[in-house]
Formats: sequence, structure tokens, C-alpha cells
Amino acid sequence: MIPVNPWEYQNAIKTLYARCVGRVCMKHELTRMELDILLFLANNPRYDTATEIVEIRYLSKSQVSGAVRLLEEKGFLRKEYTQNNKKTAHLKICGAAFPIITDGRAAQEEFIAVLTGGFSEKESEGMKRCLEHIRKNIDNYLKEETEVC
Repeated sequence: MIPVNPWEYQNAIKTLYARCVGRVCMKHELTRMELDILLFLANNPRYDTATEIVEIRYLSKSQVSGAVRLLEEKGFLRKEYTQNNKKTAHLKICGAAFPIITDGRAAQEEFIAVLTGGFSEKESEGMKRCLEHIRKNIDNYLKEETEVC
């Protein structure tokens, strides 16, 4: 059996995604990181801190911090703190960001449609399960590597 080599497809997938969301970034005058953060928060409402974005998306703290600051300045995000914890900022999407999120989600749907074009629903579900399994393998491996260090 020939092993699957994900490196063969990585750049093509990244390029396709960049093309799909790039139009949204240009339209709304956002950086890719700013759009990624808005979409992450909109698509994953239970994860609403910068730390969670860094950990789940494997992004650098400085990039996320800078983009969050810019999104706040533009009026697309605000920080909220709980009474019990004044250190952890919970990121909340402001109404001005909703048109951006709508356009961003449409771009994500276009990206998925291109990737899954020609696949049956059964094949798409199988692919989704495989990709989720791969993601868990990666997370487990990276977690183990971090614990060893």
C-alpha cells in the first residue's frame, strides 16, 4: 500500500483557501489573521479567549494578540471579563462584524464545495471522520511532545 503523504496537498489546499477568503479580506480591509479570528469565534462560540484561539488553531500569541487589538480598534470585537476573573478576557463579536462573518462563511462554503466536489454524501462523511481522526492524532502527539519537554 502506498502511504498517504499530506505534504503533497498542503500548499494547494492553503492556496485555495487563501483565494476563497482573500476576496473577503480585500472587501472588508482586513488581514487574513483578523478574518480567521472572527470566523473562529463565530464558528466556535464555546471558545472565546485569545489563549483558546492560540491553542486550538496553533497560531502565535503575538499574531493573535495584535489581530485582536486591531479588531477591537475597528469595532468588530470587544473584551468582557467575568466578576470572578478579571485576568481572562472573553472575546465578543460586535454587530459591525456580522456582514464580514456572513461573507467569510460563504467563502468557507465555497472552499469546502471545491474540496468535496464530486464526492457522495457517504464519501464526504467518511472523509470527515478520517480528518477528525487525523486531527486527534496530531493533537495527542503534540500534547505528548509538550509534556516531555
